[in-house]
Amino acid sequence: MLCTLPLKQLLLASLTALVCFQATAGVVITGTRLIYPSDQKEITVKLNNNGTQPALTQSWIDTGSVESTPTSSKAPFVLSPPVARIDPAKGQSLRVMFTGAPLAQDKESVFWLNVLEIPPKPQGAEDLNTLQMAFRSRIKLFYRPMTLPGTASEAIEQVQWQLVPARSGQGMALQAFNPTAFHVSLVELDLVAGAQRDRSEDGMVGPGETRQFLLPTLKRRPVGAAHVEFNAINDYGALVLIRKTLKP
Repeated sequence: MLCTLPLKQLLLASLTALVCFQATAGVVITGTRLIYPSDQKEITVKLNNNGTQPALTQSWIDTGSVESTPTSSKAPFVLSPPVARIDPAKGQSLRVMFTGAPLAQDKESVFWLNVLEIPPKPQGAEDLNTLQMAFRSRIKLFYRPMTLPGTASEAIEQVQWQLVPARSGQGMALQAFNPTAFHVSLVELDLVAGAQRDRSEDGMVGPGETRQFLLPTLKRRPVGAAHVEFNAINDYGALVLIRKTLKP
């Protein structure tokens, strides 16, 4: 999923009594996820500047840490160009190339593409105290071996669900087990029992992973039949509504 946040360490000026505040990211990534088939030498992703000013971007791929930087990341990918200027209403294509480092061949591996947008200094800023913010957008990148059994769309339906006591000892949780070789990303996860609907958190269940999703409003097991309802995100970023019965 797309995540945009300000980076405190990249403030371009200090905040004082008078502030000119720019808080809207102009550069957007086309799509909400990237799929890298193992038989491809490279894939491309498009960046578009929907703002009204030129923007400088720096891009890198990390292994999952939001604290990653272009110099600290150890992800086995190279981006070209890593730094680019994008004019208003223009775009820039990024080439993503796998380095060939050893990765699991019996399941997908997940990484994150980061695009940091640094806005230009406002005109006349010499006479003003200004605060500018750099924005980082992150989307998932899935490295997908071509020999995996099944498909990503089939994996969405194969996740198994149980209602269990939360590991924290407080309340109940939905426990998901993903028996497939693909990651399953889900949003708007609900436990539905008659007219009662209890919302959990969004998240992702990795290949072979068992994960609990807390139900903060549910304190005890509901009486009668219940099922799980959620939207899964497919390879194209579209939402697929899924309803699954609970395992005993």
